[in-house]
Amino acid sequence: MRCEGTTAAMAIIPGGRYRLGSDDHYPEERPARWAEVSGFAIDVTPVTHAAFARFVAETGWITTAERLEPAGSAVFTMTDGPVDLGRPDLWWRFVEGAAWHSPQGGGSVAVDLEHHPVTHVSLEDALAYCDWAGKRLPTEAEWEVAARGGLDHAVYAWGDTFAPNEQLMANLWRGAFPWWSETPGPGTTPVGAYPANGYGLFDMIGNVWEWTSDRFDRKSTCGCSGPAAGDDLRTLKGGSYLCAGEYCARYRPAARIGLTPKTSTGHIGFRCALHLPSRLDEAP
Repeated sequence: MRCEGTTAAMAIIPGGRYRLGSDDHYPEERPARWAEVSGFAIDVTPVTHAAFARFVAETGWITTAERLEPAGSAVFTMTDGPVDLGRPDLWWRFVEGAAWHSPQGGGSVAVDLEHHPVTHVSLEDALAYCDWAGKRLPTEAEWEVAARGGLDHAVYAWGDTFAPNEQLMANLWRGAFPWWSETPGPGTTPVGAYPANGYGLFDMIGNVWEWTSDRFDRKSTCGCSGPAAGDDLRTLKGGSYLCAGEYCARYRPAARIGLTPKTSTGHIGFRCALHLPSRLDEAP
């Protein structure tokens, strides 16, 4: 089922009892557990540059990255060769002027990114957009249920095989992280460039990490999240174009990381959700 939101198509996810988490991967995903989740609607794609630009044009919103002194955000830069994978500071750098409209900083412009997910957005930015759109951020449980696409506890959003029939199912790192990539200039891809999951949702895995409304209750163990520190962490889901098997195999529905609310990077975005009226809170 589909419904039309204020700025994007949404899919209706029925309420029910769902299995979440994983006992087979990273510690912060444990334990695997059952949870009751009420029905909800969620955006079919992450919020795009074009949608965020409309929000900014109508509200005059200035993002967290633009309000810093100096203004800027974290940008990924490939290294010249193999490096210590425990040193994310070797491939992340703060770039003055980097923001949603200038992803690389230095006066760069988001050329041909209209249909790509918006990046360099903090939790505050995401919440402001949701308020404008008359929506909210999904909870972590909602996000994971949506990402699974109706599959019970499958490893990936599309099943238990990483690349069925040798088909890559999400925008992930292909090569040797962080110094060699099969695709020149690795980055985001247009939303919908890869197959939808069982609920008709695109880019739930890969492309950009997505904010949820929940606090992160474990110590973060993943350097792929970029430069951030602090106790007040919020949960992001889905992995990004920087996820690589030898470094950050978090391209799965159960995977999660925690970042501070003011964090913004070139691989963080979001999508919106809605509560459902009780009459729709059931499987069709």
